[in-house]
Amino acid sequence: MIQKKLIVYRVWCVTVMYIRMFREHIIRRGRWYIRRLYSWFFNLLMQSYWEEIEACKVKVFDKLSEKAEKVLEIGIGSGPNMRYYAARNSNVTLYGLDPNPKMKKYARKSATKAGLKPKNFRFKQGVGEAIPLKDNSVDAVVATLVLCSVSDVTQTLKEIKRVLRPGGVFIFLEHVAAEDGSFFKRLQKLLDPLQQRLADGCHLTRNTRECILEAGFIGGVEVETYSMCSFPWITRPHIYGLAYN
Repeated sequence: MIQKKLIVYRVWCVTVMYIRMFREHIIRRGRWYIRRLYSWFFNLLMQSYWEEIEACKVKVFDKLSEKAEKVLEIGIGSGPNMRYYAARNSNVTLYGLDPNPKMKKYARKSATKAGLKPKNFRFKQGVGEAIPLKDNSVDAVVATLVLCSVSDVTQTLKEIKRVLRPGGVFIFLEHVAAEDGSFFKRLQKLLDPLQQRLADGCHLTRNTRECILEAGFIGGVEVETYSMCSFPWITRPHIYGLAYN
């Protein structure tokens, strides 16, 4: 009798174990499919945004002088802007700054594909608040959709001014907070905590325009505003322009 109960107990334990394993497998596979579906859906929705932002990038990089021999891009990532540099000056020396060291190989591939000489691209691991370059060492600094996610915008702008040579230029393209008191601004405030979690620290409510204007670029600042029509509409207000050191 005891032996039968022991057998039944063992069978029950094994059954429970397999049920748990099966359930965990289903949950894992379900999460995997959800992530794939989310990525596909998000990429589909964002496609129109990337196409529209491309027009803004062309305007921004058209202002990058061919005389800029040393350029720093903050938040280089995988190097989506590489082709703009090579198209204007194949001999440019580009410093790509990014906090993620794993981006180095992807950025190098993009540099080679864009036509930049391997010796002319130098990856620098670091953050905008502490740029690992000497004072007055570059002709231009570029930031596209980056200042929304740095920890300290004011400190980053100080560092940009420090590494720029006298007469150098800071080229920027950023999404910014909507007008105070507007429906969009209230909605941005509501969604900002979620945005920071989902988008790697990206802030919806940053007044980047005011930060740049107050940063003390002695050569002046040129700022254009642009309202994006495509998804995601929550980041509709954008600015782009130049700040002269």
